[in-house]
Amino acid sequence: MKTLSVSLALALTLGAAGMVAAEPAPKAEVVKSGDYELVLPLGLQADAAYVPENNPLSAEKIALGRLLFFDQRLSRDGTIACASCHNPYHGFADPDRTSTGVGLQRGTRNSPTAVNRLFSAEQFLDGRAADLEEQSKGPFVNPVEMAMASHDDVVKEVVRRPGYKPLFEGAFGDGEITMERIAQAIASYERTLLAGNAPYDRYRAGDKGAMSAQQVRGLELFEGKANCATCHVSFNFTDEMYHNLGVGADPGRFGVTKRDADRGRFKTPTLRNVTRTAPYMHDGSEATLRDVMLLYNRGGNANPNLDAKMKPLGLSDDEIDAMVAFMHALTGPVTNAAPVPPTSLPR
Repeated sequence: MKTLSVSLALALTLGAAGMVAAEPAPKAEVVKSGDYELVLPLGLQADAAYVPENNPLSAEKIALGRLLFFDQRLSRDGTIACASCHNPYHGFADPDRTSTGVGLQRGTRNSPTAVNRLFSAEQFLDGRAADLEEQSKGPFVNPVEMAMASHDDVVKEVVRRPGYKPLFEGAFGDGEITMERIAQAIASYERTLLAGNAPYDRYRAGDKGAMSAQQVRGLELFEGKANCATCHVSFNFTDEMYHNLGVGADPGRFGVTKRDADRGRFKTPTLRNVTRTAPYMHDGSEATLRDVMLLYNRGGNANPNLDAKMKPLGLSDDEIDAMVAFMHALTGPVTNAAPVPPTSLPR
């Protein structure tokens, strides 16, 4: 993983009367990638960002990727886009237990949020894609997702729309359209889908009124008795590792590594904006955050490969309520790259 350089933007407010410096505003960290500067919401850390050296960010590439992300014409029957399963109105995740592809086919996993993927190299719940560029290619040819016969057919669909050519010229220096460039543009757009500046972040920055007493109690439990912070760590609330909670029979990470110890393991999801991404778990089997907490409270489900960190918690109903309240304090606006569906697509 490549860690990018960081610049810190620090605002200073002066008192109107005596010109006395007030408390410094919280620092906004900036990811520098090529000539592009991506300002992060409060609470996110630029030194954890991952952008491959061969795909630096640019405004033109991000804008192109946004159009491709929402373009249903790039599926076999013209009904499914990236945004169909990563719905901007549902936290860039899927409100259904498992996602629906072309011909109303059902997948076997719940679509995770596309938010804050800037902070990870490996993608998918089982980590089978090395980066967002590789992840972006997969759904196009998955027979139960977008179901195109080949990546060449995806390229042909883009080429058929002349309006795309000048956008590729602006993003890559010439108008050549390839699957690699399509994936690079989509990945660039996805890296700008960022959630921070939540009540939790403002609380940590010194605004002690940003969180309720119940949410503060939930934070204390999160970091202590509830044992959440062993996996949901750091500013993005994920260790980006793989764990078995005893949910379902899906082989999970085993399908990638073929190691028996990885059976049933799935990547720890971020808790950023988790209130917007129900249902939960890789199979969407937990409908609410309270259901998730009940699963953790009983120590997961019995399983030969159950993670050693999964133990009964002994939380009371009031403590579970406080935990759920705290997770609401992790919800903030999704910023950058206009994450609202475009009103029109290239013709």
